[in-house]
Amino acid sequence: MNSSSSFSDDSTPVLRWTCGGCGHALRAPTDAGGKSTRCPHCQLVQKVPANMPPPVVARPPISPSPIGERSVEDPADPGKDVPTSGEAADSLSIERSLAADSGDTTTRRLFQKILSEISKIFVGQDELVLGSLVALFSSGHVLIESVPGLGKTLLVRTLGRILGCKFARIQFTADLMPSDITGAPIFDMKTQEFRFHPGPIFTQLLLADEINRSPAKTHAALLEIMQEFRVTIDGKSHTIERPFLVLATQNPIESEGTYNLPEAQLDRFMFKLLADYPREDQESSILKLHSRQVDINRRLAEEVATITSPEEIMAITRENNSVRIDDRLLDYVNKIVRLTRRWPQFHMGASPRAGIALIQASRTLAAFEGRDYAIPDDVIQLALPALRHRVILSAEAEVEGHLVDDLLRELIRSVEVPRL
Repeated sequence: MNSSSSFSDDSTPVLRWTCGGCGHALRAPTDAGGKSTRCPHCQLVQKVPANMPPPVVARPPISPSPIGERSVEDPADPGKDVPTSGEAADSLSIERSLAADSGDTTTRRLFQKILSEISKIFVGQDELVLGSLVALFSSGHVLIESVPGLGKTLLVRTLGRILGCKFARIQFTADLMPSDITGAPIFDMKTQEFRFHPGPIFTQLLLADEINRSPAKTHAALLEIMQEFRVTIDGKSHTIERPFLVLATQNPIESEGTYNLPEAQLDRFMFKLLADYPREDQESSILKLHSRQVDINRRLAEEVATITSPEEIMAITRENNSVRIDDRLLDYVNKIVRLTRRWPQFHMGASPRAGIALIQASRTLAAFEGRDYAIPDDVIQLALPALRHRVILSAEAEVEGHLVDDLLRELIRSVEVPRL
């Protein structure tokens, strides 16, 4: 880990400077002056300036600034907060979770064990890994937008092994029928009766691969399942075993033979995560790990341990409900969600379900960091994944080439961060 990102002891003097590549504020221990380091944001290798002003002793921020920015004390004016750049709100950072000054709780220890086991098989994609775990422990679902070949199936299978959960995969195609997902009654010749035959949806971790290749009537089969965790066939309800996580994928490049997901379907997903190509060092590790023609089933069985169970996951999910949310933080989330409905470049804003998802996910992220209370940084870190698929650009904004994430960042910056 880089000296600029791994140094997190707020009581130790630090050197601070601005990255020459991306402009982010960086910091390193005082003894790192003159040494090389890599910016965790743009990966530019640069030297830590040796001749710096007297080091500043950082303290916990009084009021976190929007988009993940932190505050440090200005030596010239101790009462003044000087914003410094932090992690961008469009990235769920595992490093931030692991480096937080937090308590050693059962949830935090389990979270770290899961990450440790995942790293044995799956490399990189921090946003995808953390977002999936937050959604799983918040009873949510994840829509992943990425090109093929980035290891989404491998991640779900690895999670199934680590968590002790059942795994299933559905390849969505244009001729896929709703009954192919949910199952259907089949006539039994022996008993001369119809007997329900469950479909692949009766699992715990479901990979819905290329979900946008099926029409709306097929997507409709998932609506009740994702919201109510049950399937109704011929007037009879069949309960889905919990925990239940849908990870749906769609390709952002190919549009031929695809269908846009209905708004009702999009709103069922807690997060929309964007998976990108790995960094050079990560891809080198991937080549070393997966170029030996070893059966992946064997590797999962021999190298990855099952460290929890569905029962423990549900117990922790219920326990996370006790994480405290201050009324001012609730108001902060409410202002962000409601502002999306009035933002000039948005034709349609986020629903109340977006606010509920943000609060639930913030509780889980706080628990992963060992805290029994949520802070504005939790909301800011999760805002883009929770909102980017729930807003629709206006026709004028599309013509002008605006991006949803850029507009959401601007929106979040306009809302005053509460002092807790």
